[in-house]
Amino acid sequence: MCNALDGARSVTRIDPERQVDLIVREAREDDAAAVLGVLNPIIESEAVAFDAPLTEADERSYLASFPSRGVFQIALRRHDELLVGFQSLEPFATYTSLFDHVGVLGTYVDASCRRQRVASRLFAATFTAARAKGYEKLFTYIREDNPAALAAYAGQGFRVVGRAERHLKVGGRYLAEVIVERFL
Repeated sequence: MCNALDGARSVTRIDPERQVDLIVREAREDDAAAVLGVLNPIIESEAVAFDAPLTEADERSYLASFPSRGVFQIALRRHDELLVGFQSLEPFATYTSLFDHVGVLGTYVDASCRRQRVASRLFAATFTAARAKGYEKLFTYIREDNPAALAAYAGQGFRVVGRAERHLKVGGRYLAEVIVERFL
């Protein structure tokens, strides 16, 4: 799963005065519509490797069949419980136990709440849950044209370990995805 911490093409610093008060918890199937409220605008901004918005039925199905070893955290704004971000972690592979220690991560934050420590809170919760489920390493792919996501992951201790050239074809143009990883 690709990442969209910020669909914008520039990186700005976190404003400590704008930090949002959050509740972070595990996602439930009935969170599907709220998850799409964050995800579909990001898909439409072309900051991720989805080519069309998802339906509520798609998301409900995804949540209902989410792997038992997976971690799916959501961030709710405390004062109104509006979902403002989420992070999902799934096993890298299920066809062999040799990769049981590796998870693939995706991070998504609503445009109105970026640079307010939403992603940082999600990372902290996911890292804790991932360790409890036996993960030792997390990795993901980030579109080369999303420097804000690259910066956010770097700020969480991820390092670039590769680049998949011509990995996406968007509107007839090829884009690379940057591969990052972090050991827990």
